[in-house]
Amino acid sequence: MPRTFWVETLGCPKNQVDSDKLRGVMLSDGLSEASAPDDADVVVVNTCAFVEEARTESVDTILALTEARRDGAKVVVTGCMAERYGDELAEALPEVDSVVGFGGHPAAVLDAAAPAPEPVAVSIGRRPARAVADAPEAAPVPALDLLELARPASAVPWAYVKIAEGCDRACGFCAIPSFRGPQRSRTISSILDEVDQLEAQEIVLVAQDLAAFGRDQGRGERAIVPLVQQVAARVPRVRLLYLYPSDLSDELIDTICATGVPYFDLSLQHVSRPLMRRMRRWGDGERFLRRIEAIRAREPDAAFRSNFIVGYPGETEEDHDRLLAFVEEAQLDWCGFFAYSREPGTHADTLDGHVDPELMAERLAELRGLQDDITADRRDALIGRRIDVLVDAPGVARSPREAPEIDGIVEVPPELEVGTFASVEVVDAHGPDLIARPAGTSAGPGAGKVDDAMRGGQRSD
Repeated sequence: MPRTFWVETLGCPKNQVDSDKLRGVMLSDGLSEASAPDDADVVVVNTCAFVEEARTESVDTILALTEARRDGAKVVVTGCMAERYGDELAEALPEVDSVVGFGGHPAAVLDAAAPAPEPVAVSIGRRPARAVADAPEAAPVPALDLLELARPASAVPWAYVKIAEGCDRACGFCAIPSFRGPQRSRTISSILDEVDQLEAQEIVLVAQDLAAFGRDQGRGERAIVPLVQQVAARVPRVRLLYLYPSDLSDELIDTICATGVPYFDLSLQHVSRPLMRRMRRWGDGERFLRRIEAIRAREPDAAFRSNFIVGYPGETEEDHDRLLAFVEEAQLDWCGFFAYSREPGTHADTLDGHVDPELMAERLAELRGLQDDITADRRDALIGRRIDVLVDAPGVARSPREAPEIDGIVEVPPELEVGTFASVEVVDAHGPDLIARPAGTSAGPGAGKVDDAMRGGQRSD
């Protein structure tokens, strides 16, 4: 029987939440977490299958961990690649001991000679109970819902919380609904229970379609608003990732600003109207700019992040120029630009007008260079200002403008206590990162909240 485990996570924050849930299951099964993958009896690789680059990284990681494992250790592959490719992946990677989709519990299928005493299935989508590979043939096993499983307390001062699984949209480039299933929202009470368990100072709410939370349960289109309000009442900071612009209502904007973290991660993908229609997406650059301007009128210190696909089938030079002009005018704090990845089974895979990879690379470089300059300028503009930060690690902090792991950081003196809030003055900027010195510190519930006098454009930071 395995005694120790290691979970390697690839892909998005939603995958990290899944890994945390799997960790909780294996800890409750009596396994201990190893200090390194080569010290573990079982190595679980939670893979990403969103685009070709992510799949390549997943396979490379699997092979590296398989080669580095100690004698007798097992390697289990789970996550999106396991669900999407299943038997094909197992055949291509004979070095791997098990390929387990969302319906299988890795700890239960490690060793056919010594199965776990009560093997269970762990599901993500709307799936019926299913038998686990090593369970008795006549004993279908009730599925545990991975989305609702308990997690250990967060090891850092912040934590992602997944509020829903799956997606009901049909974006032309995306295969996620085919293997993650339709949207399935959690109850507000279950989410709040998890928030309490994590004991974090900042909660980052994530989902494939965050603003659609509760819609599948008949709770109306704005169930996200009371959820955000109730989470904000429990923790100093709440942040939202992945908002579709069509669902960004005035009520939701006001709710986000009222939390003291006016951070807007908008899923835009492009700005050319004809190309957006080919993507099966809502909106265009003019609508997006009006929304961004309206938010800044409410909260001048609002921070914005978005992602854009470059080289979607049919993208012309005119489309690319429109995107360049939008990036220049919008002056977003953070942007990610990604080359279009051809995904079998998607609408985009049936389209003509595929863009040459070399031209795609040129367009990416031009956009990234422009945004790097914009980000650096926006960070330079903060020099001399006072900001409130949460200390994530010795010498590393974040203000409301920076989401964990994906944005820049605020470098602070290492003696500031991890998990506390501090008021600091920005003294320098290096690209995306700020350098700050203490201007007084504070800790405890609500210390990171922005007081009423600092809201509505009156903030001193």
